[in-house]
Amino acid sequence: LASHPPYPCPLIQKKPSKFAMFNGAAYLSRFSAYSQARSSMEKTTTASPVTGAAAASKLFVPSAAEGKIMGQGPFGLKYYLSGAIAGGICCGLTHGALTPVDVVKTRIQLDPVKYNQGFIGGFKQVASAEGAGALLTGLMPTAQGYFIQGWFKFGGVEFFKINITGIIGEETAWNNRTSIYLASSAMAEFIADIFLCPYEACRIRLVSNPSYADGMGSCASKMMAEDGFVKAFYSGFVPILFKQIPYTMAKFAVQGSAAEQIYASMNSSPKEMSKGGNIGVSLLSGVIAGVVAAIISHPADSLLSKINKQGAGGTGSMLTRLGNIAAETGFVKLCTQGLLARCIMIGTLTAGQFGVFDIVMGMVGAKKFHFHDPKH
Repeated sequence: LASHPPYPCPLIQKKPSKFAMFNGAAYLSRFSAYSQARSSMEKTTTASPVTGAAAASKLFVPSAAEGKIMGQGPFGLKYYLSGAIAGGICCGLTHGALTPVDVVKTRIQLDPVKYNQGFIGGFKQVASAEGAGALLTGLMPTAQGYFIQGWFKFGGVEFFKINITGIIGEETAWNNRTSIYLASSAMAEFIADIFLCPYEACRIRLVSNPSYADGMGSCASKMMAEDGFVKAFYSGFVPILFKQIPYTMAKFAVQGSAAEQIYASMNSSPKEMSKGGNIGVSLLSGVIAGVVAAIISHPADSLLSKINKQGAGGTGSMLTRLGNIAAETGFVKLCTQGLLARCIMIGTLTAGQFGVFDIVMGMVGAKKFHFHDPKH
């Protein structure tokens, strides 16, 4: 260090002889030069420091999105949080509102012998046997679970599709927009399902056995005590992935394509259309996407409903129990039991989600990203 000092340092000197006289003025002069050199060096190495907030925001902005992507943006932390909040509200609100439909659909799946009077008849059976309040069974875990799921799903889809577009370039992204929808929605849904699964387990247990517990908190505590954490809350993780990931992939890809076709048929675009017109397109394309997604994901939804019923599938591992349930039920019944109710529910729900999402995004001052041909 003494032979290669980074800057003049009077403290690192050859020891003077004992006969040398202390020159105070010279020492102070050398120390002043050292201090100035060090100050200059520190300014050079720490010039333009990035604050924590700025550093965090940059993590959410792709290099190509410092300005705009496809004429939209810029997209940063505020936009992604807006998308997450809008997604949580739209999913929690719509799933909560459709709790009665979900109760009837689940009862038909779990006990088709008893609930054999169709979708409308199922409402009457539940209400006459248990009271109208039974149609709201599981409302709390439904609303809470799907708020969290919507936060990660809609927020995640926006994050992934914008970042992928920024990485691969606008023209490549436009030519592969369906693949981007599919990849973005699959990744976002996988993350969302980690948080959703415990809520779904509680909801299905309460719907299948209303006397099991008084509410979500007591239901979760009792399930944990009886089965342990993994078995209680994640027995349905595999079927929920098989249900939700194909459903979400179809939902976003079909909705995006349907909306594009609707705009094209009207010789318009999201930029040119009014806010009300855009919400109308979201609702119509959402219905189309919801029905397609419901049909694709229904077998896994049936398995999920059945495996969370106490004692279903016998003993053994999760995959063993799923295999037993599938063999007992049969492929045709897995695909058709409760399908009409689910198409009605998911078609309405998906339309509502995309509509509410657009409304909330507008309320928080954000505008949803749309794929746009960069050549036009």
